[in-house]
Amino acid sequence: MARAIDMHVHVPPQGEAARHPLRVATQAYFRAPPLPEGVEAMAQYYAERDIVGVLLAEDWEAKTGLPPVSNDFIADIVRRYPGQFIGFCCVDPWKGKKAIDEVRRSVEDLGLRGVKFHPSLQEFFPDDHRFYPLWETIARLGVPALFHSGMTGFGAGSPGGGGIKTKYCAPIPHIDDLAADFPELTIIMAHPAFPWVDEQIAVLLHKPNVFMDLSGYSPKYFPPQLVQYANTLLQDKVMFGSDYPMIMPERWLSDFEAAPFREDVRPKILRDNAVRVLRLDA
Repeated sequence: MARAIDMHVHVPPQGEAARHPLRVATQAYFRAPPLPEGVEAMAQYYAERDIVGVLLAEDWEAKTGLPPVSNDFIADIVRRYPGQFIGFCCVDPWKGKKAIDEVRRSVEDLGLRGVKFHPSLQEFFPDDHRFYPLWETIARLGVPALFHSGMTGFGAGSPGGGGIKTKYCAPIPHIDDLAADFPELTIIMAHPAFPWVDEQIAVLLHKPNVFMDLSGYSPKYFPPQLVQYANTLLQDKVMFGSDYPMIMPERWLSDFEAAPFREDVRPKILRDNAVRVLRLDA
């Protein structure tokens, strides 16, 4: 087993996709390093550092114009590098039955192990009852649903924030209601949910089926209350995530070493909690 599991990895966009205004704004917001040159460079980076990455498909073209990263593309990378990557599919929940069928295909036929959503980029509230058949399907398949939470770097600093609305990614009421209505669904909140970190902590404490990844922020910028709870009551519910290639794992792990986390908790955050949530020990 690798020394760490990175729960939040994006395939580096190439060509025209990398020049999309929302991508450019995101790159500037994160002050990110130059984009890696492609899948092979990404795989080599993770292999050299003995990290397994969870690759996330993307399907928010309808609302943003961003080219999708298809589920088949993610599955192909996982097939090429089976020891290096795990894949999550993505569907647009507004596609209704097509989204449900695609989740089934992605999990049952492609072997992907979770489903990624970005409510702000897809413009939906997770607790909207119109999407409940989709959540029922994901719960029956026994894979986690990963939801972006809090502010997003997409469009940050551009006029109107690129038209992206943060309200869709508030933990309360949307994730809290969803977790209450679907206790059998494993839910992962992606990122410290700025500006709602206290709400996020409350949901994590109250709902046994909700977890979070720590991606999108260097650990040196984590709010003190998040570190406090990660060290204590939430030590089994938080997981390492980088947000590659916006934040590189090497930087995240270096800052994690310097952050005030308990030594007995560090292995849980870096690997053990993800093994359990992804059912890699089954």
